[in-house]
Amino acid sequence: MSTLVIVESPTKAKTIRKFLGKGFTIDSSYGHIRDLPASAKEIPANLKKHKWASLGINVDDNYEPIYVISSEKKKVVTKLKQLLSDADELILATDEDREGEGISWHLQEVLKPKVPVKRMVFHEITQEAIEHALENFREIDMNLVNAQEARRVLDRLVGYSVSPVLWKKIAPGLSAGRVQSVAVQMLVQRERERIAFQKAQYWDLLATLAPQSTKNSAFQAQMTHLDGQRLATGKDFDESTGSLKKGSKVILLNKAQADTLQESLKNALWQVTDINSSTEKRSPAPPFITSSLQQEANRKFGMSARETMQVAQRLYENGFITYMRTDSTNLSSQAIQAARMAVEELYGKEYLFERVRTYNKKAKGAQEAHEAIRPAGSSFKTPQQTGLSGNEFKLYDLIWKRTMATQMADAVLEFTNVEIEAKATKEAATFKASGKTIVFPGFFRAYVEGSDDPDLALDNQESELPAMKTGQPLDCHELSAKGHETKPPARFTEATLIRELERNGVGRPSTYASIISTILDRHYALKQGTALVPTFTAFAVTSLLEMHFPDLVDSGFTSEMEEKLDDIARGQQDWIDYLDTYYKGDKGLKTAIDIQESQINPLNARKIELPIKHLDGFEIFVGKFGPYIQYSENGEVINTSLPADMLPGDVSVDKLKQLITHAEEGPRSLGKDPETGLDIFVLTGRFGPYVQIGEVTPDNKKPKRASLLKGMSMESVDLGMALSLLSLPRLIGNHPETGKEIRAGLGRFGPYVVHDGAFKSLGKDDDVLSVNLDRAIELLSQKAAGKRGGAAESLASLKHPVSGEVISVLNGRYGPYIKYGKLNVSLPKNTDPATLTPEQAAALIQEKASKSK
Repeated sequence: MSTLVIVESPTKAKTIRKFLGKGFTIDSSYGHIRDLPASAKEIPANLKKHKWASLGINVDDNYEPIYVISSEKKKVVTKLKQLLSDADELILATDEDREGEGISWHLQEVLKPKVPVKRMVFHEITQEAIEHALENFREIDMNLVNAQEARRVLDRLVGYSVSPVLWKKIAPGLSAGRVQSVAVQMLVQRERERIAFQKAQYWDLLATLAPQSTKNSAFQAQMTHLDGQRLATGKDFDESTGSLKKGSKVILLNKAQADTLQESLKNALWQVTDINSSTEKRSPAPPFITSSLQQEANRKFGMSARETMQVAQRLYENGFITYMRTDSTNLSSQAIQAARMAVEELYGKEYLFERVRTYNKKAKGAQEAHEAIRPAGSSFKTPQQTGLSGNEFKLYDLIWKRTMATQMADAVLEFTNVEIEAKATKEAATFKASGKTIVFPGFFRAYVEGSDDPDLALDNQESELPAMKTGQPLDCHELSAKGHETKPPARFTEATLIRELERNGVGRPSTYASIISTILDRHYALKQGTALVPTFTAFAVTSLLEMHFPDLVDSGFTSEMEEKLDDIARGQQDWIDYLDTYYKGDKGLKTAIDIQESQINPLNARKIELPIKHLDGFEIFVGKFGPYIQYSENGEVINTSLPADMLPGDVSVDKLKQLITHAEEGPRSLGKDPETGLDIFVLTGRFGPYVQIGEVTPDNKKPKRASLLKGMSMESVDLGMALSLLSLPRLIGNHPETGKEIRAGLGRFGPYVVHDGAFKSLGKDDDVLSVNLDRAIELLSQKAAGKRGGAAESLASLKHPVSGEVISVLNGRYGPYIKYGKLNVSLPKNTDPATLTPEQAAALIQEKASKSK
């Protein structure tokens, strides 16, 4: 008996081989073996004549998808068919979610097996789980397949119907998405709130106190009341005006008043007027589901959602954790028993919760009832026993600790609030101090959940107060006036955006990583630290969708769509009927596009509306070459580009005036170039300020330019500095071993040194204008050592101008090259990888592909 087992990935296949004996052949499909056409060339010739062909879906015949096998998957299919020809039965062992069910169905449709077909599912790759799965086969669940297919068709209908509207009305290359557009709208709306936010200041006093005659028991207390009336805090201010909210009966201190009060209270009598203590219990957070794992890995390790899922996928496929795409917090009895045994063994019986702790609550609109993410097996390996390292160790350690904590005892904390009166001649002030002690650490011994608010202390951090009693006099060691400023709403991070999407039931945890990656890849947002900051393009697209296609950015509407997909997965909703209503209904997508497209004015669509008061004739637009400003005065219109690093949140009237002034005055000459006799100008453009030799003329179509270095301003640049910048790449010297030149230059991705075609980026403390030969040799030797290690160094990541897919710029053993899919293309000699554009890379790829054919 010969059995062919098909899974999605080679790693998963390798792990399963350990548990299956002779008679089993295990191979992988490398994900989906077919999909909707990715481009016009993939559409079968006999279908191209139809209007719906560009969608890849026959909207006139029950939304029948055009499924094609891509060129890169044809070899996979051929191999699987050959293996199947020698098999007596076929086992489809893809993941147990909708996507995995869809892959199994596609395999069955394409391979057309003439032998018995069985569907095998498991949520972890262990000996026990595989043996159990082999005894419990089932049929392919067509409800799950229909839900997966409906989601894929919905995403295609939205993306391929609305994106062309954005191309025509705003700019080429833009995209809309069923979930992506809602996420972008959330980023834009938060940025609008930040821009409209009006700061406010308020003051209070901070005292350092101690019980009399005890110098080593000092603690801090903050003023809360003056003569019985409460002082203003941040919550008392109106965010849109910066003034106190109407009806607020609080005292607002300014700096002068706070300083005066500080002097007045220096000689006050201080004493404790009230002490209040309470004991509280803290229970551990539920075990991880996909979204909470992504959030916590982002908080604690700074890992992106995509990176978290990639690491979790490896852990799952290598048998370390259970399936990582799940909405359920449920733990199996096997997992609970394993966790409780480990808790008692590692921490002692007193740390074991008195009874089995269960978590059955599922996220809004949760899908199939998988188990939560936990260590695999009936007994858990400690992180140290796994042999893992790097991010894989970190993530396993996080999952292990969170799972252990679920069966540990509650933590017990004692909170103490002390009220203190400072009585002076003319006034009396009330201060408050708070303390926290851990009576019993409980699950804190294993795990403490992170916080999105950096101002909040973690639960396991103590802040003890000295022993005090009511009426006890205190000494004031220090008293200072403290100013505070209200803060605008925080920008979303990956963690908080995922939390917001999940709270609103938008998308599914398994899709959040790809949503955020798409937003970043499409330049709808940039990362500043951990914050996701929306771009001008995001503002333009969101405004157009809000005005003309509001359902696409309505989280409630999108959440309802997810619920419909869930109904389809449960067999409670016909997927064709739902698609027909969504696309062709009276208020359907096609109807909306037919009506709205003719009403959209491209100029208005490209205009950016920011909630800034008194813009005084300034208008901001998104154009073919990026964002620019337009200023009208006395019938004269002046246009100038916004700097590439300027984002909507950076805009102010003063900055716009400065840009227009530079545009009106024209380029500033720093002096003459000694070689050409032409003026050297300092200018600003799309990618920021730069210096240039001469003006653009028919005889000087591409004048030599050089960008200013980071930290340089246009005003600070003189002729000598400009000449130094224009001399780049400058000769540093010759390498003592090869005799070949070493040069220092400034490329698209920063300063570098180059020798014999090998590039190495300068360190943050290196200056491209002054780096010497010894330092350059040191950097290049580091580069050589890295290359001897065998791994190619990543120099940059570009986006293909046509397909939008990633082009990796790498430096390998034989020099710099680009990687596009499976295609590697060496860069021509003397090509600087730091200045390589997406268009140049695409041309090299096309040339290599043509030669290969």
